[in-house]
Amino acid sequence: MRNRRSLKCLLIVIAILSLYSNTNSYGQNLESNIDSLLLHKYPSNEPGATFLVSKNGNIIYNKAFGLANLELNFSMQKETVFEIGSMTKQFTAISILILMERGVLNLDDEITKYILDYPTNGNKITIHHLLTHTSGIKSFTSIKGINTIAKQDLTPLELIDFFKNEPVDFMPGEKFKYNNSGYVLLGYIIEKVSGQNYAQFVEEEIFKKLGMTASKYASHKDIIKNRASGYHKKDSFINNRRISFTIPYASGSLMSNVIDMFKWQEALKNNELISRKATEKAFTNYALNNGENIDYGYGWHIKQTNGISVWEHGGAIFGFKSMGVYLPNEDIYVIGLNNCDCNSPTEITRQIAQLAIGK
Repeated sequence: MRNRRSLKCLLIVIAILSLYSNTNSYGQNLESNIDSLLLHKYPSNEPGATFLVSKNGNIIYNKAFGLANLELNFSMQKETVFEIGSMTKQFTAISILILMERGVLNLDDEITKYILDYPTNGNKITIHHLLTHTSGIKSFTSIKGINTIAKQDLTPLELIDFFKNEPVDFMPGEKFKYNNSGYVLLGYIIEKVSGQNYAQFVEEEIFKKLGMTASKYASHKDIIKNRASGYHKKDSFINNRRISFTIPYASGSLMSNVIDMFKWQEALKNNELISRKATEKAFTNYALNNGENIDYGYGWHIKQTNGISVWEHGGAIFGFKSMGVYLPNEDIYVIGLNNCDCNSPTEITRQIAQLAIGK
């Protein structure tokens, strides 16, 4: 009996040691594989990037590559802050859902409830249409003349005036077409309903509540600790073009770092800002009027890749590109931020997500 008990204990110890060994091997192999990808993509003497990978709520990889500033030869740090471009749309969408849960707006509200003179030509354009890029409103970034206002500081209504009289691309709900104008309108609706400007609302209702201390509405004049410089590349690297941040506004003017973006992802997963029911609205794959899915929720692309559920979104703004990928069933999050719009992190972020699940 004693020998059997001893043998059983020995087998348990062996099993635990084997599990530890396999886990340790997985971590070492994953780190090595990710390193090899990123060291090749981001040389030490060029604009770089920071990447973070989490699994089951734990950070399993977090490193920085390349330079945050070419002129000062300053290396990228894990805490470096980037302009995140269209990943801003996630924060705008959740802000709308926060206000929905407070009962001060409904997703089926028509936009003319908030902008009385908006020319809808008799069409019913709702907040839902804006969130899902199905409104048919022309994206202001594709309108001739955008360069003439790019450096001007405009109010939200002045920016809306720039595009509101453009002919629509299609009737509401008939098609999906990625649209920055829709998220400008959402930003204005947030201001109208909350009584705060968009930057104040996101700061008070999201960043402060989640301890996202490195995140803010972008500014050229403010001193921003750990800010990365942005670059373009033609024949060689050049400093990025500057625009007024009142132009991308609620569609693309936020700044953050990978650590704060991890906090953001965890807060969404754990329903820290909105209820589970409201969160499900953000991550629903919506459909057009004809029933065809658009593979988009509210601020995230919702799709299947090789049978795996994926929620993702990228961002691009002069000098910067970003990409975040979340695998909800595996609880794996990968976020990559870089400071040259010549070197997109989109595909490599997806590759790292596949590595993290052993593929």
